[in-house]
Amino acid sequence: MTQECGRLTRLVAVVMGIALCVSACISPRGQEARDLLADIAAGGGPSRLKEATPQPARITIAYRRRAGQASADLYRSSQPARSAVVVVPGLTPDGKDDARLVALAKSLARAQFLVLVPDLANTRALKVSAADSVFIGDAIEELAQRVSGGGTPPVGLVAISYAVGPALLAASQTSAGQHVRLIVAIGGYYDIETAIVFVTTGYYRAPDGSWQHAAPNEWGRWMFVRSNADRVGDPADRDRLRRIAERRMANPAAEIGDLVARLGPDGRAVYDLVSNGDPARVPALIGRLPAAIRDELRRLDLKGRDFRALAGPVFLIHGRDDAIIPFSESVKLAAALGPRADLTILDHFAHVDAGDIGFTDGLRLWEAAIRILEERDRAPPPGS
Repeated sequence: MTQECGRLTRLVAVVMGIALCVSACISPRGQEARDLLADIAAGGGPSRLKEATPQPARITIAYRRRAGQASADLYRSSQPARSAVVVVPGLTPDGKDDARLVALAKSLARAQFLVLVPDLANTRALKVSAADSVFIGDAIEELAQRVSGGGTPPVGLVAISYAVGPALLAASQTSAGQHVRLIVAIGGYYDIETAIVFVTTGYYRAPDGSWQHAAPNEWGRWMFVRSNADRVGDPADRDRLRRIAERRMANPAAEIGDLVARLGPDGRAVYDLVSNGDPARVPALIGRLPAAIRDELRRLDLKGRDFRALAGPVFLIHGRDDAIIPFSESVKLAAALGPRADLTILDHFAHVDAGDIGFTDGLRLWEAAIRILEERDRAPPPGS
């Protein structure tokens, strides 16, 4: 989340000027969408939305459900909530307390969402796990109970990057999914093997089937190692892989030869995968990974999943210049979701750096925000 939310801040600022003159012409939510995006861009700084709305309250709650004891932050405005949403933390040692995540949750609360941000141990440990779908499902159930006015109260989900996988699994594969009628998935994946091909080699297939290449983000490569180190059986290899990842995440040019030379077979299999540059070799290299890693990748894979349980729209937002997960993954995910998908592809919405944002990208993002706010208002408000 530390790096993932940074792109939002830089991108949405351009929307302020675009929407100023035309916000009332397309939708009654146009002005509100503009103010929300501007507030997200401002982070903790001043904005029109902050001036016009009360400061949201943030409280930490505890609850016990299927996965056991859990805690979360609940953000609430003194204005009546129009909808409720669970925001899934990204990979950050600060978890739900990450400053950018806190600012995003407060922006959503100012937009009259009741916001719940669960504390996920794996995200604090910089790990991606399909098991988090159970914790996310528990958070959905907890929020649904808190806003219940009878019947099945609707809840939304917001997830970024690899958190999109566990979030969609929670919504489509657990009983908590009955409450979910709105999902916002930013920079997500569909085929986990394809995502690994890209993060390690930079190759991906464009929607027309042709091979394309872009320089992969080094942080993503070594985050894969850090995320999977604990799934290696040899304790010495686990330690070496963590140290390799931490060195390279801090400095992409850091010397790691001393650690690589001492890796055992399982640790070496992980290193061989992330140091490989040939996309054709990736399936075989994945096949050599320790069984625990292969099993986790299989559980995280969204390819071929049954999404028929999803009742509401899934707003997919992705940039063509994303250097961690290629935009083609959201295109494939949209195809798998069918009419549930609302796909927005931006030219410049890189995973870490938004780059130069132009008029067209800003307009597309603003229009997506309008549609999200319109969907917020379709459901009966919490407690009605």
